Amino acid sequence: MGELQGKKFILGITGGIAAYKSAELLRLLVKAGAEVQVVLTEAGARFVTAVTYQALSGRPVWTDLWDPRADDNMAHIELGRDADAILVAPATADFIGRVAQGLAGDLLSTLCLAREAPLLLAPAMNRQMWENPATRRNIASVTADGIAILGPAAGDQACGEVGMGRMLEAEDLYEALVGFVRPKPLAGRRVLMTAGPTFEAIDPVRGITNLSSGKMGYALARALVHAGANVALVSGPVVLPVPAGVDRIPVRSAQEMHAAVMARVAGADVFIGVAAVADYRPRESQDHKLKKSGDVLHLELVPNPDILAEVAARPQPPFCVGFAAESRDLDRYAMGKLEAKRLRMVVGNLVQVGLGSDDNEVVIYDGAGRHPVPRDDKHRVAEAIVAHLAAALAAP
Repeated sequence: MGELQGKKFILGITGGIAAYKSAELLRLLVKAGAEVQVVLTEAGARFVTAVTYQALSGRPVWTDLWDPRADDNMAHIELGRDADAILVAPATADFIGRVAQGLAGDLLSTLCLAREAPLLLAPAMNRQMWENPATRRNIASVTADGIAILGPAAGDQACGEVGMGRMLEAEDLYEALVGFVRPKPLAGRRVLMTAGPTFEAIDPVRGITNLSSGKMGYALARALVHAGANVALVSGPVVLPVPAGVDRIPVRSAQEMHAAVMARVAGADVFIGVAAVADYRPRESQDHKLKKSGDVLHLELVPNPDILAEVAARPQPPFCVGFAAESRDLDRYAMGKLEAKRLRMVVGNLVQVGLGSDDNEVVIYDGAGRHPVPRDDKHRVAEAIVAHLAAALAAP
C-alpha cells in the first residue's frame, strides 16, 4: 500500500514551461496511491495537453468552468469538496496575482477561491518576474492568507538566465505534499540523531568500516520531519539524498560523530542513535599508505566512545532511543542494551533482514515489552517507529 493511499488531491496546472515537471509529479502521486484530479488552465494546455494528464491520472481532466459534467454546473465547488489539498504547480506570476486579489475568471482560480481544502502554490517564473515588487507583494499577501508557498528554487531557467524562479523538482514537491498532509505529533520537538557507518582510518586509503547503508536512518529522519520534528542528522559517509527539511552534519569517524553530537545534544528533546558506530579504531593512523610486505601486519585497536551511553548518562538526558542490529538472540541483546544504557526505547533488527536492503523488519523494545513491526519498506517501518515514539513522548 502506498504512503498516500486514500488521500485525494487536486493538481492545478497553469501556463508555464515547468508543466512538464507536473506530469512526473502526477505519476509519483498516483504511484503512492493518491487519487489525483487534474484541473488544467487554457494556458497550461498549451504546454502539456490534457491527454497526458488523463493517461497518468486515470481520470478525465477538467478545464472548463461551464463543464456540464458537474452537478448544477458547479465544478468549482464539487471538485474540491473532499480534497485533502489543492496544489497548483506550476503557479505562474499571473495566477498568484489572481489568487492574491481573489479573482475568479476560470475553473482553477474559481475553485481556489471557493475551496475548503488547504491550498499550496509552487511558483514558476523568470527571475525578473519573481523579483518584481508586484510579485513580492502578491506572495506576501497569499502567505498572510494561510496559503503555503513551495519554492521556488534557483538555477538555470528556460529563458537562458540563472536565478530564483525555477519550480521545485517533482520529487521535492512530492516530499513537500507528503509532509503537508501528515499529522504533526512531534511539532516543536527537537530531534538529534545519527545514521550511517563510521570510517576509522588505518592510513590515507584504508580503514575499518561496516556495511551500513544509512537507509534506515535517513528514512527515519524523513518520517520525523513529516511528523513535525526539527531534525539534525549527524551522518557518517553514505550516498543518499538528504531528506527535505533535515539539517545534515557530515562526519567520517566515530570521534567526529561524538564531537558533533556532544556539541548539539544540550538542545535536543530526543536523541536517536541509528548509526553503526565502529566499536574500535586504530590507535594510530598512518600519514602515508602502508606498503605491502610478506610480514604479518599488526594493528592495535582502542575503543571508540559510546555516544549513546554518554548521552543517556547526562544529568538531564533527552528521550534516548537506541538501535540494535544483531545476527542472533535479538531479544536478549536488545533488552540488555535497553537496560544497561538506561534507554527509553530500543529498535532491534536482525542484520540478515535489514542490512543494506530497502526493507526491514524490527522489534521495538521499551518498558512495556516488545512490539514487533512487520517486514515492510524502510519508509513505512520508519513511520511505525515514529508513531511509537510520538505515543511514548505524549504519555504521562
